[in-house]
Amino acid sequence: MAAASAKGCGGAWRRVWQRGAGGAAPRCRQAFASSARDGVGSAAKCGLVPWVPVVGLEVHAQISSNSKLFSGSQVQFAAPPNSLVSFFDASLPGTLPVLNRRCVEAAVMTGLALNCRVNKKSLFDRKHYFYADLPAGYQITQQRVPIAVNGSLSYSVCVDNKMSQMVSKTVRIKQIQLEQDSGKSLHDDTRSQTLVDLNRAGVGLMEVVMEPDMCCGEEAAAAVRELQLILQTLGSSQAVMAEGQLRVDANVSVHRPGEPYGVRTEVKNINSLRFLAKAVDYEIQRQIQELENGGTILNETRAFDSKLGCTISMRDKEGKQDYRFMPEPNLPPLILYDAKSLPANMNHQQVVNIDSIHERLPDLPSVKRAKLVEQYGILPEHSFTLLNEDGLTEFFENVVNQTQMKPKKVIGWILKDLLSYLKRHSLTVKESPVSSFLLADLLNLIEKKEISSTAAKQVLAELWKGEGKSPLDIVKENKLELIQDQRDLEKICQAVIDGQENEVMAIKAGNLKVLNKLIGLVQRETQGRSNPVLVKQLLEKKLSE
Repeated sequence: MAAASAKGCGGAWRRVWQRGAGGAAPRCRQAFASSARDGVGSAAKCGLVPWVPVVGLEVHAQISSNSKLFSGSQVQFAAPPNSLVSFFDASLPGTLPVLNRRCVEAAVMTGLALNCRVNKKSLFDRKHYFYADLPAGYQITQQRVPIAVNGSLSYSVCVDNKMSQMVSKTVRIKQIQLEQDSGKSLHDDTRSQTLVDLNRAGVGLMEVVMEPDMCCGEEAAAAVRELQLILQTLGSSQAVMAEGQLRVDANVSVHRPGEPYGVRTEVKNINSLRFLAKAVDYEIQRQIQELENGGTILNETRAFDSKLGCTISMRDKEGKQDYRFMPEPNLPPLILYDAKSLPANMNHQQVVNIDSIHERLPDLPSVKRAKLVEQYGILPEHSFTLLNEDGLTEFFENVVNQTQMKPKKVIGWILKDLLSYLKRHSLTVKESPVSSFLLADLLNLIEKKEISSTAAKQVLAELWKGEGKSPLDIVKENKLELIQDQRDLEKICQAVIDGQENEVMAIKAGNLKVLNKLIGLVQRETQGRSNPVLVKQLLEKKLSE
């Protein structure tokens, strides 16, 4: 959050980190170590003095709702400043909060998806602090009894950056709480003034507090990415980090094995997965270097400077701030029901039924990946890529349904050709100039043996131009059809053999890999219009004569 999240989670994280060695130390993928002379850059190298990094996260997800948490004001990104502010949002005297049912249901659904215990009775509290974009002087949150507790989130990380080697890990979810967002302060340095936009004030948030079970930036980013996918699958949050709908506070400390947890620092308001990984790893290395140089770690709030690639100090947290938590007097306890506790004479439309929400849970990302692997026979790492790119799974399935090519071959065209092009031009799947229909049409030409894979890549390059031509039109215009006359192809193969005496001798001596070079030369001579399988057969026949 802007102001609210800048003040931290209050007692939730203090309770976690005050455990010290009393709680089980998280299992780290590797110990971090360095020597003072190595500097920050080599902090991850194994050395004589091991360090155990500890990382926990607080994730603030904006609830996908048409109106705010306690008022009827509309929620809209990039609306004109202060155009979506009700009397309650501006904290005018006499205004009262009215709880948004949609926000409650979204929080319950998220809690169930994260294996949490949903509390049938939760409470709202006031968290007091002064900030210019918090008109009331307090934030309504759930400090004492949040809506969901004691969950878990499973995620996967690569081993040595190899997608083919994935390791599954789990982070515990301490709690999920409903709370208000604050407004936004816009600092104008040239005029030495700060302007306040209250459009965001009162927008509903879910704060997901993760226990300190992670040990590096890669794990932190992977956990948040999995959470992001879950929220988007549920529809409980759009979780677009670029629009501030998912913001992360990272709590980082290091200690030696067997010793209590070290003093933690909190890196605030990270709005990118890449920045999250960099911020956590930098902070781990900075703390190790500081301790090995004889210094101490301050309990402070820091920010990540993406341009410099480092964290910078914002304010000291040694002096404990008193948020003066108190029960919210204008809101009764939030009571939820399940099938057993729901009174028979109660109007079901006026209550939130946990079991009813549980029945509406869609397939979560982990289930979707398993189904993709089972249904299409693709590799597990390919299923991760399909789900990680917004809209790519639907694109893949549309192509599969419209082409005769096997899914295992289709996935290669999707990941190697389509996705690489999109990334090169910073495009999303929805912005692709090549539709699933066009790609399927192209792949069908390959399956019908009308064009070669080499020629298909030339056709695809033309399709990227978005000129409205079909794959078949491009094939005819550029004369990319496969050479159908086998006698012409035999002449070309013979000419290649005659011009490559050394390669021919190597093949006859038993080095069959050299045959691929001859196939490539034939492909070059035919400008990709020859069938590689047929070319191989013809070359082998002529070489055996």
